Amino acid sequence: MNIPNRKTGFFFVITGASFWGVGGTVAQKLFQEYAIDVNWLVTTRLLIAGLLLLTVQFFKKDRSQVLGVWKNWKVAMQLVIFGIFGMLAVQYTYMASINHGNAAVATLLQYLAPAMLIIYLFLRKQTMLTRLDVVTVSLALFGCFFLLTNGSLSQLSVPAPAIVWGVLSAVALAFYTLYALPLLKQYDSLVIVGWAMVIGGFALSFIHQPWQVNVTNLTVEASLYILFVIVFGTMIAFWFYIESLQSLSPKETSLLGSLEPLAAVLTTLFWLREPFGTFQWVGTACIIGMILILAMNKSSSSKTSKSNKKPLRVS
Repeated sequence: MNIPNRKTGFFFVITGASFWGVGGTVAQKLFQEYAIDVNWLVTTRLLIAGLLLLTVQFFKKDRSQVLGVWKNWKVAMQLVIFGIFGMLAVQYTYMASINHGNAAVATLLQYLAPAMLIIYLFLRKQTMLTRLDVVTVSLALFGCFFLLTNGSLSQLSVPAPAIVWGVLSAVALAFYTLYALPLLKQYDSLVIVGWAMVIGGFALSFIHQPWQVNVTNLTVEASLYILFVIVFGTMIAFWFYIESLQSLSPKETSLLGSLEPLAAVLTTLFWLREPFGTFQWVGTACIIGMILILAMNKSSSSKTSKSNKKPLRVS
């Protein structure tokens, strides 16, 4: 098999990260303008995108892993837990935050997860708190404050439910990142993420069946937006990110993957015309700065860096 050149790798990771960010903004448009139910979108997105990723694994990579992951009962149980409390939890809380607020804030709040991991590992005495960790956590806290208050102590600039769901999304992402490590040491990312999406979508189907949808809201435009969220904003975004590792280092893909929150912010601001205050831009800069610092220093105290060769992305 030919190894893609670096230009191809850069194209894959930049396109994938952009699709992730834009996918959240498109979901916001579906919620606000077409009254698409968040439960239905999450269920449908997970089931279809998960099956597509498993199809890619079957035809382009090691197909034996697609079913082989279920042969070990311990691994199977871990995968089910990961699918429900990791994948489904992250996806639902993220989409709920978008539904109550906007894609930019939801994406930035989700990216507080690395700072949460640093604090968690330090409290568990699994790592030492370095100067870089202090800077990272400080940027996250200051960024979160400015983003949510726009510099005012008297009122929030973002609806409270959006903040709660966004913070829960970061907590879920922190769990998602840590819990997946043993699975990623044994199986390809496409297998783990693909099955986790199918499991999460299947579990949510008991609450909202994917075939129960208000067809009056499904205009041609809305259908195209749904297709984008599922195929481009989820399946292709993740696939491209994985493919970029064929010619780029994990550090490079992580660094360029930080384009996701920037894409979410820019499309929310210029496409959906959501207002963004001066101090919210300061908060955005702090959080993106935190992401860049972590991406450029993959040898930091977080033990999650040990799985760099099999990265997970989830937005």
